Amino acid sequence: MAIAGVGFQHPEYLVETDWLEQRLKDSDLRVFDCTVIARLNPEPGSRLPFVFESGRAQFDEGHIPGAGFLDLLGDLSDPSSGLPFMAPSKGQFTKAMAKSGIGDDSRVILYSTAEPIWAARIWWMLHAFGFDSAAIVNGGWAKWRAEERPVSRQACTYPPGRLTARPRPECFVGKDEVLAAVGDDSVRTIHALPPMVFSGAGGPVFGRKGRIAGSVNVPFGSLHDPDTGTYLPANKLHEKFDAVGTGDAQQIIAYCGSGIAASNDAFALALLGYENVAVYDGSMSEWGHDETLPMEAD
Repeated sequence: MAIAGVGFQHPEYLVETDWLEQRLKDSDLRVFDCTVIARLNPEPGSRLPFVFESGRAQFDEGHIPGAGFLDLLGDLSDPSSGLPFMAPSKGQFTKAMAKSGIGDDSRVILYSTAEPIWAARIWWMLHAFGFDSAAIVNGGWAKWRAEERPVSRQACTYPPGRLTARPRPECFVGKDEVLAAVGDDSVRTIHALPPMVFSGAGGPVFGRKGRIAGSVNVPFGSLHDPDTGTYLPANKLHEKFDAVGTGDAQQIIAYCGSGIAASNDAFALALLGYENVAVYDGSMSEWGHDETLPMEAD
């Protein structure tokens, strides 16, 4: 796949828009819009600061030619959990992938029309289930449209696939592992939300204000060029993570509100070659509402 930047350990995890346009008719290519729309929750005192809706309606209005739509809210979240966006079981995940046309021999290309975190979330789940032939469109839909590349409203026609899951359980952790990491200098726990949430200056966004005790801040948005939406060059990403001590960590745990923004930090670390990264799936939706779990604020 196209090298999207110099210095990445895994440049194959990113593809550029020109590379993709040239290969849209490749028989093994599977392109997907992963968008979820997040809106501020109008209910005061709600457990979650946002309400979510599928990006399917926007997809139907226009998408990359040949692309399908992956429903993160429905097919790719655990319906039995009381927490949003929790990773599905192996059976649920492989069934959804097969229905979408993804098989063991597919090359999967992901993008979103909103924040890149939605594509990163599905990339991270594919990675966690042992599928390594997936990449994210660098700059996503916004860059595709800005470059006036072709747009389609035709429905996807991918035939069903067959995906063999090879789970990497170390890619996700729960609150017990995160609690054990508090005060452990060998683990770096990264908060992926904006500084106002991390510091607590934004108030109690997830039940309590602030962050998991001992965690550091690498906001998901800081990993992208503000003008193009593309991921920063490798040396700039290294600077972001080196500044919080990831190079010395035996394990890195990324978290956010519901495991979505954290997946963007985890993806960037994977680009750089880190192999010791996990996402805390429950994140602050779980941690912030449990008074027994330690938090701190500035």
